[in-house]
Amino acid sequence: MALVTMKKLLDDAMARGGAFGAFSVGNMEMIKGAVKAAEETGTDIVLQIAEVRMDYSPLHLMGPMMVQAAKEADVNIAVHLDHGQTMETVEKALALGFTSIMLDGSRLPFEENIALTKKAVAAARAHGATVEAELGLVGGSEDGKSDMGIRCTDPDDALTFVKATGIDALAVAIGNAHGDYPVAPHLAMDVLSQIREKVEMPLVLHGGSGISDADFQEAIRRGIRKVNIATASFKQLTARAEGYLRSDGSHNFFDLSEAMMQGTYENVKRHIKVFNAA
Repeated sequence: MALVTMKKLLDDAMARGGAFGAFSVGNMEMIKGAVKAAEETGTDIVLQIAEVRMDYSPLHLMGPMMVQAAKEADVNIAVHLDHGQTMETVEKALALGFTSIMLDGSRLPFEENIALTKKAVAAARAHGATVEAELGLVGGSEDGKSDMGIRCTDPDDALTFVKATGIDALAVAIGNAHGDYPVAPHLAMDVLSQIREKVEMPLVLHGGSGISDADFQEAIRRGIRKVNIATASFKQLTARAEGYLRSDGSHNFFDLSEAMMQGTYENVKRHIKVFNAA
């Protein structure tokens, strides 16, 4: 198949009333595992990386691997910058061939978020790329180092924001959070439905790791078209690597690499099946 814009996947998801997974990656093994799961299930996905992870996974190294993996995959794959923090990073991602970007202004005042998002839209359109933005506060952070709390997206504000910015997808806050949940989250499905009634646009659920399968599927039925998964993949990769290193006998890099790939593959495939079942 091909490297595609995320808008193509969003349009496909809207047409069938379903959702696709957007899987964060941090090294070559995670890319390989995610693509393997997508190809085995015949499911289009997004490969993405958040800016806060780039101290460990530099964009100039990860980006070309992600883009090339998408080009050579047997399914359609979009490559997305998740939670970009600066226009500089957005421009770098676009120059590397990313087909979708997000410049996260969700912690800014409403009007400042609109202004920042419009800059991202202008940059992305010059490259034919898709734009995602966030409104409200999703709890936690991608790197687990901060938490500004959770503030549900206001449906009326969502309509104003979408009209003002010209984005392609809106990430909403409905009680979801990045990272590990200390207890199972209670998603405000009524708020999600209200947003969907106001905004005829694909909606995105961040902080997917730890949400129940039933809640995933209910959220998809209520308008979620893209679901982000990060922490669960990193944890499964780590568990597989630990298991290998604790096993009897000698160890080597190549089998360790295979273990990390397998951990990512298992998590991505499981979530693909859950999303497809909705």
